[in-house]
Amino acid sequence: MRFQAAVLRAYDDPFEVEEVALGAELAPGEILVEIAGCGMCRTDLAVRRSAGSSPLPAVLGHEGAGVVVRTGGGPDTSIVAGDHVVLSFDSCGHCHNCRGGAPAYCDSFASLNLFGGREEDTPRFTDAAGGALAPRWFGQSSFAEYALVPARNAVRVDPALPVELLGPLGCGFLTGAGAVLNTFAAGPGDPLVVLGAGAVGLAAVMAATASGVPTVAVDRYSGRLALAERFGAVAVPAGEPGLTARIERLTGGGAQYALDTTACAPLINDALRALRPTGSLGLVARLRTALPLEPGTLDRGRGIRHICEGDAVPGLLIPLLTRLWQAGRFPFDQLIRTYPLTDINEAERDCDAGRVVKPVLLPAGKSR
Repeated sequence: MRFQAAVLRAYDDPFEVEEVALGAELAPGEILVEIAGCGMCRTDLAVRRSAGSSPLPAVLGHEGAGVVVRTGGGPDTSIVAGDHVVLSFDSCGHCHNCRGGAPAYCDSFASLNLFGGREEDTPRFTDAAGGALAPRWFGQSSFAEYALVPARNAVRVDPALPVELLGPLGCGFLTGAGAVLNTFAAGPGDPLVVLGAGAVGLAAVMAATASGVPTVAVDRYSGRLALAERFGAVAVPAGEPGLTARIERLTGGGAQYALDTTACAPLINDALRALRPTGSLGLVARLRTALPLEPGTLDRGRGIRHICEGDAVPGLLIPLLTRLWQAGRFPFDQLIRTYPLTDINEAERDCDAGRVVKPVLLPAGKSR
């Protein structure tokens, strides 16, 4: 079959929306999804800085959502044609961590999601001239009108929901909310500081507010701080002197948890100093250089760890987040601006400039 997709051909080139072809029949355990909308995530854009490790040309996109067109049968018989689904990250399903309910730490996470997929996958994507495209990105490649994905990646959702807006629940919003609800399991007595009020950070703020967690949000953009305040956090500008002392005052002696989405070493050190004894800081942004920790930042039982995909089992967390949204307690749609797929380069520019929190690309229509 042939359809439109946004192809990135070189690390410094713009995306090109062009016709691609998908060959071969669906394998057992695969589903074909007509994409209604796909979020643009910082991980998609980080391919440009991957130093050649992410294969190109490729169709990126890993926050897709849409309607199942057909299935390949096999082990997952719960998803059928016509189901509305949110697509999340890929995992093998049989390693120690997958069996233990931690698919984000799958032994094959990097190969499945970033570097080429399963060894048994045959090449499927070609361009209009027959040239090969890289294997599917995050098991999806959903900057496109259609995506062929493992059924394991898909989470069925209520068809009454606005499926074109749900894709970011599969990664960005999942990561921020999952850090609060799963990793920290924070409650009303566990003050939280969130560094960076982008899509992940604001999802964390919303989840914290829904859980009664007092939250401080730190960012350099006034517009994003205003959003954090709207969602229940106390907003603090990132460049403000005495940040550690300010957080300690606002949290009644220090935060129990901190979530960093910035990879900014000075902010990370400030947040560590602002933690209570035994407090914990989670990192979700990829560190590009060594992280210098200042003396004393890990004293008194403080800890630091990386968090992948919010420690989530997507099939459990995504339905919870949609229920919270329906109850008015997780208003993620207020972070979204939609663009036609043909405007993908404008969406990227707006994302880089901080003019939009979460771009969502609509393959078959105009922006809302």
